[in-house]
Amino acid sequence: MTDDELKVLRKDASKKKRQASEWASRIHDVVEDTYWNEYQNLPDMAARAVAACEEWKAAQQMYDEAAKTAEA
Repeated sequence: MTDDELKVLRKDASKKKRQASEWASRIHDVVEDTYWNEYQNLPDMAARAVAACEEWKAAQQMYDEAAKTAEA
């Protein structure tokens, strides 16, 4: 795997981590600021956050495996 390909994988994992963090931030905002008006949105938001975390985990594992292979 080339350095450019590794960079693409790393960038994808970083992007997915940022997206997961954004969902966590949205949930935090609801809990801190608008809980009594928007609590009904939490199950959907939580599901999206979990999906985003799973996407990040898969992308990170792909990058980690590729990086190990490149080092060998």
